[in-house]
Amino acid sequence: MSAEAISARLRALADEEYRAFQAGLIPTLDPHRIIGVRMPKLRALERELRGTAEAADFMSTLPHEYYDENCLHGLLVNSLRGYEQTLAELERFLPWVDNWAVCDLLRPASFKKRPDGLLDEVKGWIAGGETYTVRFGIGVLLNFYLGEGFEPDLLELAASACCDEYYVNMMAAWYFATALAKQPEAALPWLTGRRLPRWVHNKTIRKAVESYRVPEELKLLLRGLRER
Repeated sequence: MSAEAISARLRALADEEYRAFQAGLIPTLDPHRIIGVRMPKLRALERELRGTAEAADFMSTLPHEYYDENCLHGLLVNSLRGYEQTLAELERFLPWVDNWAVCDLLRPASFKKRPDGLLDEVKGWIAGGETYTVRFGIGVLLNFYLGEGFEPDLLELAASACCDEYYVNMMAAWYFATALAKQPEAALPWLTGRRLPRWVHNKTIRKAVESYRVPEELKLLLRGLRER
């Protein structure tokens, strides 16, 4: 299949009800750019295309017109096994990521073992200043560095991303709320010391209080740290 044929295949899988649902979840995106392909069908198509010349051709054809094409592209990036190939594809793709949903879908398989140099890449993504590239960088810290591989200095790196961008600050809040569940001794001083911007501070507390992974005694303490 050519890139055009893949796009036609996606359009044939359109679900109008799901398209309207997705449009409500992604208010920054023009609804006309959403086809409405459900994720199980996107994943099935990705598995069919994985590793083929057709997939390579599709990934080289940027920018895509539709949100669903970007989702498929992100799934194909996730499936890449080679770290250097993954970085090359991300360098090409990230500038075209224009919404939180495609950004958060990106969880490359080659990052699971935290290859040497990945943190340097994360620092570059966060320092770059592009909203969804910065958000992706924080997401890498959240998804791959809050368990094994965690270092307290990474909290500082995530906090350095906070800015005036809503979708960056929201991911920073998710990161710190998850850190409170997984690395509470390191993360809690960021809240007790009020080291985060007020909006991120309060949003972190809200998300942590809503999380089933945060113990009740910690939730009680966090409720008392809300800022007005």
